[in-house]
Amino acid sequence: MVVLFTVLSAAMLICAFMAFRTPRLLISALWLAGCSAILSILLYLMGAYRVAVIELSVGAGLVTVLFVFAISIAGDETIEARSIIPKSIAVVISLVSIILLGFMTISSLVLLPATVEAPFSEVLWQQRGLDMVVQSGLMFAAIVGLMGLLAEAKAPVHEKQAVKAKGSQLTQPAVKATPATAHASQEVKA
Repeated sequence: MVVLFTVLSAAMLICAFMAFRTPRLLISALWLAGCSAILSILLYLMGAYRVAVIELSVGAGLVTVLFVFAISIAGDETIEARSIIPKSIAVVISLVSIILLGFMTISSLVLLPATVEAPFSEVLWQQRGLDMVVQSGLMFAAIVGLMGLLAEAKAPVHEKQAVKAKGSQLTQPAVKATPATAHASQEVKA
């Protein structure tokens, strides 16, 4: 079991590393989805079934769809930017984070005594009620945001008429005839 946790943790770290090293945003979003999916497998194997399902549905599902949709609208352009944090500090922070993650992962493998689990409805609405409200709000905001992005913009009637009038003006000659140009055009005809 320890080998499986180690392999999954290594795969998750590789996905996370590739997510920020890949120059294309769309591929980076897919690596991030893979990282979230592996995390949900780890959570499931650790016994946090409900958290694993939420991570899979929100982290790998909803967030990935929103990222892909935003990238398709904004475009997949890479921007060369200088790092704000010096590389030496970033390396130290990364190594400390990896060591802490490894320590917490290894210490979580210790078997805890079995406990009696409360019924699902009690856990959902009494112990985790605020989490459910926040997650419902986030889902609602995501749906409303997508509806706003996907809605077709309808121009008011007076704007449509102004556009039609501009179009008809473009088809007419732009130069008005003055007495001098009218006289010159008559001489050309003769």
